[in-house]
Amino acid sequence: MKGLDPDLRALQEVRDHVARAKAAVKAIAHYDQEQTDRLCKAMAEAGARAALDLGRLAVDETGIGRLHYKVLKNLFGSEGTWESVAGERTVGFISRDEATGVHEVATPVGVVAGIIPTTNPTSTALFKSIIAVKGRNAIVISPHPRSRRCILETAEVMRRAIERVGGPPDLVQCLANPTIESTGALMKHRDVSVILATGGGGLVRAAYSSGKPAYGVGPGNVPAYVDRSADVRAVAEAIVSSQSFDNATLCCSEQALVLDEPVAAAVLAELQARGAHLCSDAERALLETYCNQGGHMNPDIVGLDPWRVAEGAGFSVPRSTTVLLAHQDGVGPEHPLSIEILCPLLSVHVVDGWHMGCEVATSILHNGGLGHTMAVHAREESVLDAFFLEKPANRIIVNGPSSAGAVGFSTHLTASFSLGCGPQAGNITSDNITARHLINVKRAAYPRRDWREIERKAHERAAALTGAGMPRGSGLPGDPALGRGGHVSTERATAPAPQARPSRLPVSELRPAATASASTGNSASAVQTIVTLRPAKAPTFTRPGTRPVARAVRAGARSVTKLSPQSSQRSSQQSSQQSSQQAAGTEVGSALSVGEIRSMFENAGAGCPMGPCQGCSLHNVRTGQCEA
Repeated sequence: MKGLDPDLRALQEVRDHVARAKAAVKAIAHYDQEQTDRLCKAMAEAGARAALDLGRLAVDETGIGRLHYKVLKNLFGSEGTWESVAGERTVGFISRDEATGVHEVATPVGVVAGIIPTTNPTSTALFKSIIAVKGRNAIVISPHPRSRRCILETAEVMRRAIERVGGPPDLVQCLANPTIESTGALMKHRDVSVILATGGGGLVRAAYSSGKPAYGVGPGNVPAYVDRSADVRAVAEAIVSSQSFDNATLCCSEQALVLDEPVAAAVLAELQARGAHLCSDAERALLETYCNQGGHMNPDIVGLDPWRVAEGAGFSVPRSTTVLLAHQDGVGPEHPLSIEILCPLLSVHVVDGWHMGCEVATSILHNGGLGHTMAVHAREESVLDAFFLEKPANRIIVNGPSSAGAVGFSTHLTASFSLGCGPQAGNITSDNITARHLINVKRAAYPRRDWREIERKAHERAAALTGAGMPRGSGLPGDPALGRGGHVSTERATAPAPQARPSRLPVSELRPAATASASTGNSASAVQTIVTLRPAKAPTFTRPGTRPVARAVRAGARSVTKLSPQSSQRSSQQSSQQSSQQAAGTEVGSALSVGEIRSMFENAGAGCPMGPCQGCSLHNVRTGQCEA
């Protein structure tokens, strides 16, 4: 593409990368779960091995954050992400609910457009690549221009890992010449299926306006309320730890301290004992001018050390300073430090009681952090419950560091570097985005076993309300179409008068109904074999039950089979055993002989000898009928 205009070259690069990604998705379309997981595991291991080198590249290129924490985030974005999705099924059958007859099947979405920010470049690229491939998708990454080199190298680490285990490396690609126009073209490309956009509000709005399904992750403005019932020392430890985590570059880092008045002085003293600097009024004024420019965060201070922020504002603090603290009298445009500022700088708001704390925390969330994250430090359960119920934040971190907690590092929340803020913030989800958001789930459903009765009662109710009788096509008595010589379904007709029992059938006709798995040999479907029986003579129980007895299903029990990667192998073994038993003349799943079962049904009269239906092997889940 030499000689091309740079903008045209960038657009052509988008087309080429998407075409190659589409071909890579096709190449792994028939991978099973084990093959797919082999790719992801290799990617995670490679990301962990490269954590230091990628972290050093990120700091050198962007000047944002701290190397130690870049390494931590790279380890979490690779190994932490893999650990969180390793046991999750994302290929083929992912569940079978035999009680309801609903089966779920996972399919890939296709090509994913991944937009990566400059604040967490390498860790986010690792994370998005792994969750995309986990669903048998390919990802084309558009890096922030300030972090292009380190993200390109991260993508190359992923590509080499995939290739080493036999997969197509084009499952992960990165644009080498990103521009605003090329990023827009990527998001709008006809072969891109879904967008993963992490960045500022403008980028998120662009993703949602692209005409493609998108997971956009908005900004955060995270309040941390400290109640009078809190453990003051633990609060100070959590706050300093969170602000030190890569210099508060995660959007879930605390931005404001809301302190209950009885403990405010003690909390500030504990923070100062851990290296925090409480700014004077003059220093606060300098920070307000420097950090807030036109109502927006000054991008030049993102991820800087506290001493460098203070130096840029015009005053000095020790280089060992952990966080800057500045009092604010309120929230909004008149209070410049009450916005999101991604560096170790916290606005401080003192309140009288948790009710007032609720109001201030809500105001902060509405000032640029709606739906994102907040932290609460309290030991009073009623206070915690009030915040859980009332606060418009979709992640509430309790008595711990908000930055590490919201991404799932210090909590059991889903490991993620893309945190949804929900419809209240214009996002499609409030979840921590992960692999399950990048698969389609299709569902196959059989009619419920009581459907005929439900349908009949519903028709009768509607007919009573309209006074017009049964409608045409209902198949129920009164259907006008049936009066014209149409066939009356025996399944829908009213119960006939008692009549003679049918003649006995030869044993050769008492055979299992054929199933899809039996005819095709596809053991993964694991469809239950159904035995059709007919009445016979009175039962005589003379032989001990030496054959295995089928386990009874409790009435009303819900049996949901979550399939594991080993399910297919077990199903093959079970099918083989069933075939051997049938060849030997044994009815599978029964402890009685054929003659004994026939005799039992002949003497049962109307109704099942087992009592009320509990979903035994004679219940046909497809038709809802008893095959007895």
